[in-house]
Amino acid sequence: MTGCDINLFDQADFPPGGDLPDIPNLGKDIRDLTVDDLRGFDAVVHLAALSNDPLGQLRPGLTQAINHEGTVHVARCAKEAGVSRFVFASSCSNYGKAGEGLVDEGGKLNPQTDYGVSKVLAERDLKPLADDDFCPVFLRFATAYGVSPRMRFDIVLNNLIAHAFTTGKIMMMSDGTPWRPIIHVEDMARAFLAALDADADAIRGEAFNVCRTENNYQIKELAEIVADTVDGSEIDYASDAGPDNRSYRVSSAKIERLIPGFEPIWDAKRGAQQLYDAVKSYGLVTDDFEGRKYKRLAQLEALVAEGRLDEEFRVVG
Repeated sequence: MTGCDINLFDQADFPPGGDLPDIPNLGKDIRDLTVDDLRGFDAVVHLAALSNDPLGQLRPGLTQAINHEGTVHVARCAKEAGVSRFVFASSCSNYGKAGEGLVDEGGKLNPQTDYGVSKVLAERDLKPLADDDFCPVFLRFATAYGVSPRMRFDIVLNNLIAHAFTTGKIMMMSDGTPWRPIIHVEDMARAFLAALDADADAIRGEAFNVCRTENNYQIKELAEIVADTVDGSEIDYASDAGPDNRSYRVSSAKIERLIPGFEPIWDAKRGAQQLYDAVKSYGLVTDDFEGRKYKRLAQLEALVAEGRLDEEFRVVG
């Protein structure tokens, strides 16, 4: 196994100083990968992306250059190098504003952000690459949560727990009515492994919602779970809290049928308890999660300001 990471978020170890696996690393920007870099590999699992909606608003062209064009570039290099399987981390954000009913993979794609658009376009341009020798598959992940060795606190359940623990307030920036499917980071890893092992004929060029159907929650439900989990916390709605256009509930029937090796085990209650135990053990403070350490947008903007990244988010020097 080999990674390809330019380590923009190497400050995000959780807990700080924790051990990470010692994995060989190509250390290249995905936009600069070549065919020769990928020769000899059986599969590519492609996660690299700008993954923050506010960042997409600030630099929409860059989101497309990395998430869409960069993804297709890596896939074409992989195909030419003889890689047989390309597992793409797509997103349920593709559905965007989908209403109340459950949406399956054949549902209308209605992304509401540049991030969502970039994933839709990447899927569109990856699909024609499929043939008997090259198997791209698109895993449309629900919103991630959970404790990981490289932590994020800019995703919904993680952020709610962090606010609740450090301030006693569960900060709600919307009215809580939007629906979100969520998935634990460990279950995401299980999905990648299952997609690597699945029969190529069953998944070639196909998209799969990666979640459990019962793990669709309204944001206010997640807030209530956090309130029940974090001692002494209470829900606090922002004065301008209103509805969010991004609302979708997804079905997991297709992945359960065609990738039987995928068996997620987490739900929001268990995940909230894991997060609470972790931040309590670490002694998380507001400056940790509100600053650059565990927030993708804040870290990237700081790296640009320090001259370590250029305006195209390429490493300087």
